[in-house]
Order: sequence, then C-alpha cells, then structure tokens
Amino acid sequence: MYEVGNIAIIGSGSWATAIAKIVVEHTHHIGWYFRRDESIADFRRLGHNPTYLTSAHFDLNEVTLSSDINRLVQDYDTLIFVTPSPYLKSILKKVKTKLNNKFIVTAIKGIVPDENLVCSEYFHKVYHVPEDNLAVIGGPSHAEEVAMERLTYLTVGCSDQEKAKAMTEVLASNYVKTKTSPDVLGIEYASVLKNVYAIASGICAGLQYGDNFQSVIISNAMQEMERALTALNPIPRSMIDSVYLGDQLVTGYSNFSRNRTFGMMIGKGYSVKSAQVEMEMIAEGYFGTKCMKEINRHLHVNMPILDAVYNILYERISPQVEIKLLTDSFR
Repeated sequence: MYEVGNIAIIGSGSWATAIAKIVVEHTHHIGWYFRRDESIADFRRLGHNPTYLTSAHFDLNEVTLSSDINRLVQDYDTLIFVTPSPYLKSILKKVKTKLNNKFIVTAIKGIVPDENLVCSEYFHKVYHVPEDNLAVIGGPSHAEEVAMERLTYLTVGCSDQEKAKAMTEVLASNYVKTKTSPDVLGIEYASVLKNVYAIASGICAGLQYGDNFQSVIISNAMQEMERALTALNPIPRSMIDSVYLGDQLVTGYSNFSRNRTFGMMIGKGYSVKSAQVEMEMIAEGYFGTKCMKEINRHLHVNMPILDAVYNILYERISPQVEIKLLTDSFR
C-alpha cells in the first residue's frame, strides 16, 4: 500500500487553509508555505491564518510554518499546491530542489497563464514529474463550508489509483467524503471551465435574467464542457459525477463563488478592472477564459458560452448584447 508520507501545503489562501485543516486533522503534522514572514508571525500569535478562514484554528505544535519553499520541498514527501494559478510559475521559479521524486498534488482550480497548461501538465512538461506522481483534488468544495465542517465530497484524480486511494484516506473525515478517478486532465480542465461558466451565470444574474434561464445556461454549459473534455482527453467519463456537474452547480449558483460574484459585477456594469479591485480576491475564471479561448483555437470545439464570456471580458462587448446573442443560440 502506497504511503503519502509527510505533507506540505504550498499556498496560504482560503482553499489552502481549508485543505490544511482537512489534512492536519488526519496527519497531526503539516508543513505550510507562506510567502510573507509577517503572515507567519501573525499566524503564530493568533493560532489561525490571519487573512483567510480566520475561524479555522490550528494547533501550532502540528504546523511547521515556513517562507522557505526549498526547505519544505526538501523535507516533505507530498506537496499539495493550492496557490492561485497566475502565481504558480513565480513560486516554482524559487524552487532549487528537484520535484520529480515528489508526489505532487494540485488543488488549483485554474490554468497556468501564458503556458495554456493545466497544473499537472505544467509539472509534467516543465519539471519532468512522472504522470503517476501527479494527482489533482477536485469536486464541489467552497473553502468557507469546509471551515464550517459542512459535508463536502472530494475526488482525487491520479493515473496511479493506489496513490489516489492513499490520498483520499488522508482527506476523508466525518464531513469529507472521498472517491478516486483516473481522469486527471478531465478534472482539471473541468475545474477551469466551471469558473468560466460561473462568470457567465453571474453576468446573467447581474443582467437580471431569472432562475429559468440560469438552469438553461448551466445545462448548455455542461454540454459545452463535455465537448471540450472529449476533445482534450477522450476517455469514458460521466458528466453527472459530482467532480464535473456538482462543481459546476456550486460554482455557478453559490454566494460563496467569487467567479459568480465577479460575473454579477460585470453584468451590473462594473468594468473588469473595477470589479477585480473591489473583490480583492482572484476570480480564476477571468484568466481561464483567455487561456481556454486560445486552446480552443486549436481544438475547434463549438463553445458559444466561452466565446461570449471572452468577448465581454476581453473584447469589451456589451454584456447585454453578448448575452442576448447567446440566448438566441440556445434551445
């Protein structure tokens, strides 16, 4: 049976904090990378992340906090990356220790800008991490609900199902249910696209389209997602699984969803820049939209919702005009 060994969390945002809470409850020890020493000092003083999920308290005897990413990479066997995707490249540039002998788990629901690669592809192609040493955590999982210990279902994708199973056992608890999947790329690309479609849902809400239309746009989004995933990774999958449909529903409808919130602001007339400034948090779907648009120039998949969100965010076409054209394409 594969052992994940000791685990370090790379990232300090809300989802990283939620993952840290889940993992340390099982392992009773984690390493945890924070970029700023001031944040580490505040954490040690307060007993919780000073910026995100402040209600989640940690036993400081069970957490090794460090701003030295090389120390953590060297000392820990399993590295769970939970950073915003636009920051992944800059964080990895600091790493001087080899990564290809580590078990790399990505809980990043985004794509690496400029590279147009999901995170497992980036680790594999740039850092030569073997595919069976790469895993992804997906599923409908707002960090705020994990902090409140509300029931959550997570899927671990890995080509090595024994490693996936070992990771699910670390994550499982009385409020976290887990399962495995071999569909690493499908899970990652679905997590990118669901953010794009959540922005679309938010734009429609901001434009005061009702619940009837929301159900139509999400059902069309799932058809669009299936076409894209089939082109990107043509293996059998059930799109009604929680890691696909469930994640899309919670991201498209929940008030915790920063992508839906971002979209609502755009629909209400905010510019992209003003919405980003006011939110003070990264809406991954903004970056994912541009990346997926560029990827689809090679795939040639019919993706009208992606096109509409791209036109609104990057071509500055009126949301009212673009969404009206989109509604006319649905049946």
